[in-house]
Amino acid sequence: MRGVWRENPVFRQALGLCPALAVTSTVANSLAMGIATFFVLISSSLLVSVFKRIIPHEVRIASYVLIIATFVTIVEMVMAAVVPDIHKALGAYIYLIVVNCMILSRQEAFASRQPVGRAVVDAAGTGFGFVIALLMMGGIRELLGSGALLGVNVFGPSFEPWVIMSLPPGGFFTIGFILLGFASYRHHRSSRVMKRSLALDPQKVT
Repeated sequence: MRGVWRENPVFRQALGLCPALAVTSTVANSLAMGIATFFVLISSSLLVSVFKRIIPHEVRIASYVLIIATFVTIVEMVMAAVVPDIHKALGAYIYLIVVNCMILSRQEAFASRQPVGRAVVDAAGTGFGFVIALLMMGGIRELLGSGALLGVNVFGPSFEPWVIMSLPPGGFFTIGFILLGFASYRHHRSSRVMKRSLALDPQKVT
């Protein structure tokens, strides 16, 4: 569960930022990229854990990349056949899943050292955290950038869209404000804990 929030790959570990910043202009694109990455992460973790004793240590990274690339190719072909519009919108970022640091780090740090069950559960938690991060960014950017959510007008015809939120700089602004909000929340929470501690023990020196 740590990968879902406490160690969220985007907001806490700053991994997978390329797709998080580039494809989150809409919720549909964010969801498609999140699901694709989720599938690749779980599938590659499963395979790496199964073959961890067979893969030579000297070529382990190359082997992990080959395994990841295999599942990315599957995802790319399925998306091209099922959702061609989203496939076209995501473009080269689908192929960049192969070099996503989040996926490669889970193979090296966890899947290659743990039993299959634990590797899959770890991948599911991290992948779900990645999906949550992309959906948060996609929802904020689409809402402010077009006044709609999944094509449904939310703010009405009088709303003036923030065009910049639909452009690449909007990704930087969005993740910056989200991280600022989390940091502010953690600061206020630690302040409340400290005040409560001092109220119970006035002699305590911070």
